[in-house]
Amino acid sequence: MTLRFDFDAVCALSKGARNYQEDAVISDYSRGADVGLAVLADGMGGHAAGDVASKIVVTEVFSELMFQSCDPKAFETNIASSLHDAAMAANACLREHVRAFPETRGMGATLVATAIINRNLYWISIGDSPLYLYRNGTLRQLNEDHSLAPQIDFMVQTGLLDAEEAKHHPDRNTLTSVLFGEQVPQIDCPSAPLELMAGDIVIVASDGLQFLSEDQISAVLDDAPRIRSAELADRLMEKVCALDDPDLDNVSFSLVRLEGAGTTAQIMPAEAGGEQQSMRCVG
Repeated sequence: MTLRFDFDAVCALSKGARNYQEDAVISDYSRGADVGLAVLADGMGGHAAGDVASKIVVTEVFSELMFQSCDPKAFETNIASSLHDAAMAANACLREHVRAFPETRGMGATLVATAIINRNLYWISIGDSPLYLYRNGTLRQLNEDHSLAPQIDFMVQTGLLDAEEAKHHPDRNTLTSVLFGEQVPQIDCPSAPLELMAGDIVIVASDGLQFLSEDQISAVLDDAPRIRSAELADRLMEKVCALDDPDLDNVSFSLVRLEGAGTTAQIMPAEAGGEQQSMRCVG
C-alpha cells in the first residue's frame, strides 16, 4: 500500500508596490484526493494584457490538469505529456486572444505547474518563476531559471562581473522563455519525479518572492513544525512588505506542507486536522 500525505496548503498574493496585479495562482489539495495540484503564472504586457495573460494560463492549465487527474493512475503514467499538453493549450489560448484583440500583442506569462501524486512531485515550468523545496532546514530551487540571471551569475563566477554589478544588471530579469502564443524555446518538465518526504514544504512562486533571499525565506520556514501553512504565508508576506522596496513586484505563491508518517510537527490540538487549504490576499 502506497503511503499518502495529508496536505496543509495555502495560496497568497500581494500587489507589492505595483498598481495592479499581474500574478495568478490556484491550487487544489482536497481532502482524500490522490492528486494535489498548484498552478501559477506571472503575467507581462501591462495592465491591459499582463493580468489577462496570467489568468488565461492559470485557468487553462488548471482545468486541463484537473480533468486529466480524474484517473490518477493514468495521469501519472502520462504525466509529462499531460503537463506539456496543458501548457501548450494555454499557449494556444494566448495566441487566439491576441488574434482577437491585436492591441494585446506582446502579452505573455510565465508558468509553474506542479502535481503531487502519492509521494511523487512532478512539474512543468516556463520562465523565471521559482519552484522551491524546503527539507530539513534547507531551501533549494528545483526548476530551471529561463532568464539571463544564470548567465550573469556565471559571469560573476568567472570573474567577468562582480557580485554587486550582477545583482543590479539591467538584463538580469530578461526572460529567455515564456508563454506568449508563439514557439516556446525552453521548457523544464522532467519525466522522473522527485520523491517527497513527510515534513517537506513545496513552494510555487512568482519572482516577487525573490526580493527575499533564500536565507530569509528559510528563516521563516524554520518555524514550520510549530505553525500552520497559513501562518507561514502571512509571515513571508510580512517579511516581503517590510522591505518597503519601491520596486517591489507582485508577490504570489502556493505553499504546501506534507504531513504523514514520521512528521514531527507539534501543532496545537485545536488546530490539528486533515487537509487544510486557504487563501491570503495582501494589498
